[in-house]
Amino acid sequence: MSRDGVMLLGGAGFIGSALAKRLMQEKMPVHIVGRHDEDRLEHVLPQCGTVIHLASATTPGSSATQPNLELGNLALTLRLLGLLKNQPETHLAFFSSGGTVYGNPDRLPVTENSPITPLSSHGAGKASQEAFCQAFRAQGHAVTILRPSNAYGPGQTVKSGFGLVRTMLEHLRRGTTMDIWGDGENIHDFVYIDDIVDATMGLLKLPQDSGTYNLGSGVGYSVNQVRAIVEAACGKELQTSYRPARGMDVRSVVLDNTRIHARLGWQAAVGLTDGVARTWNWLQQA
Repeated sequence: MSRDGVMLLGGAGFIGSALAKRLMQEKMPVHIVGRHDEDRLEHVLPQCGTVIHLASATTPGSSATQPNLELGNLALTLRLLGLLKNQPETHLAFFSSGGTVYGNPDRLPVTENSPITPLSSHGAGKASQEAFCQAFRAQGHAVTILRPSNAYGPGQTVKSGFGLVRTMLEHLRRGTTMDIWGDGENIHDFVYIDDIVDATMGLLKLPQDSGTYNLGSGVGYSVNQVRAIVEAACGKELQTSYRPARGMDVRSVVLDNTRIHARLGWQAAVGLTDGVARTWNWLQQA
């Protein structure tokens, strides 16, 4: 049986859809499997030499008061790893979260060797999945772990409490008021969707890779700075309501991309100002 296929587990989401489009353009066999479709997962897996695990049923906000929601994500990852034991040659790429697993790092930009100290249940869930992936890697399997920062760009849907750029643009489009938690000086790293796809496609050409990589722009912007960029792109003012800060929110995180640059020659090509403008143009035409 041919194993030329690429499985996108959770491939109907934002990043998965963009990856599927690029893979199809490259004439690569693509299998999109939903996180609830375990029967299809087992059926399709033998056809795939690469599995990209993007599936997640939670956001930092959705599991904040219900940490047990993270159990579903962990169960799916463990199910996948169990099945992959029978396919030792299959390359697994797991999408973690560079924006949540580090918590508030002591130094910026944060490297992959920095401690994993998540503040949110979502970050803790990603960290636990990473730990099992690392154990699987130690058993001799090729496992790449990607820690993307805040992804944004055309094709992103609105999720409550998730996706700062997309949320701001939606409030501006609708003329509604957006809640900002804290003083707006929390600093985040943002990475455009095309850059994520470029990096992932590069790693697909390295089927024996077992690295852990930050995937971000390497540049930090405060929420207030992002707001100003969004307002400039849209030509109007965003109505906001500042709320008390929440303990689960990271204060400052910017990702060091030295490792993936050394491995692939990759670096983010689309800056935030340009990326926001592209996303706003897409949204107006959607």
